Amino acid sequence: MNFRSSRWLLAPVVAGVVAAAGLSLANPITDADAGAAKGKARNVIFINGDGMSAAQREAARLYLAGLDGQLAMDKLPYSGQLTTSPHDPKTPITDSAAAATAWATGEKTYNGAISVDVDGNPLPTLGAQAKAAGKSTGLVTTAQVTDASPAAFFANTADRGAQDEIARQYLDVTRPDVILGGGEDWWLPAGTAGAYPDKPAEDTSEASRGTKGDLIAKAKAKGYRYVSTPAELQAAKGDKLLGLFGNEELFQQRPEGQGDVYAPPASLATMTEKALSTLSTNKKGFFLLVEEEGIDEFAHNNNGTRMLQALGELEKAVAVARNFAATHPDTLVVVTGDHECGGLTVEDTATSDESGDDISAEDGPFPIKGSSQSFNLDWTTSGHTGADVPVTAYGPLAEQFTGKHPNTHVHDVLSQVLTH
Repeated sequence: MNFRSSRWLLAPVVAGVVAAAGLSLANPITDADAGAAKGKARNVIFINGDGMSAAQREAARLYLAGLDGQLAMDKLPYSGQLTTSPHDPKTPITDSAAAATAWATGEKTYNGAISVDVDGNPLPTLGAQAKAAGKSTGLVTTAQVTDASPAAFFANTADRGAQDEIARQYLDVTRPDVILGGGEDWWLPAGTAGAYPDKPAEDTSEASRGTKGDLIAKAKAKGYRYVSTPAELQAAKGDKLLGLFGNEELFQQRPEGQGDVYAPPASLATMTEKALSTLSTNKKGFFLLVEEEGIDEFAHNNNGTRMLQALGELEKAVAVARNFAATHPDTLVVVTGDHECGGLTVEDTATSDESGDDISAEDGPFPIKGSSQSFNLDWTTSGHTGADVPVTAYGPLAEQFTGKHPNTHVHDVLSQVLTH
């Protein structure tokens, strides 16, 4: 077999990396009733494992839960599939912007579009509609808070790259109550470093680059409590919260052994817990988007070690959401991915490598929890693919996710809760 260098030694290394990051390999889900709540949904927690399809979930299940185990996300009682193709004249394969636009607006569009139609016209978004209905709204991500997936729920722009404009719209137009993640560079003018210095050693290309003025100061003037460290996040009070914990993403997305790091200053689960405690005081309910970006970014680099680490952190956040819903039965929890990334398959370690030594080489072996066995990951691309993505759900309306649907179906279901 033609494995990447030192891959035969990776099993203990991966376990060590994950342990160092504080990741528990035990399934964190409780034994609370797994059935869907009866009655009317008031809250929605929508969780995106960016780049996550069936193979990513199966790899995570083997690695984190074992041969007979289940992930927290797979214990949710209703499941189905979503197709992901965009309406793009150049390709049938979606990017995150077009996929999230389908979720947020119910309309398919071209890649790179943030909640605008194929002609560039702005579309109503679920985030704005939830706010208009009197609900609290929030977003939590390990990407930039202005990256494509969260942006589609709270902004409209023809170009996903206009992240400073997206930040401006958050403050001036859609006003999400909780904004937690990375991307401080887009909130400050070029040459004005914030809590995270320009040109850090780990990535000297990162630096403040906004063109809309000091948006952090503007957020404070509009009543947001601004935090940039985990301690400040824990201590923060009030019902409007902006937390930026890195220049760009909360990790360094490189191939294995080339400066790849997954160590967010504030974990996805911690940010999710804080968002829920902040948003849940609204008697009219809330909408919270939770996103783990590392799955996609590390899959782009065919980096199975870090992708599994990111999947483990997503699992922790899913457990937080599921446990919240167990004591708040008017909460709908949905877990899915916007698209597949990497053309990934899970293979036996005895299978010969058909795909070569560079991009799409085999990756592994990785240990199966509680077993002497292991598995390989086999990549077929460094890009996105058109594979269907699984969706699992819990709570009122969860049964509507059974069967196979286009990704716009997410909007059809969530809108029943968020627009009234």
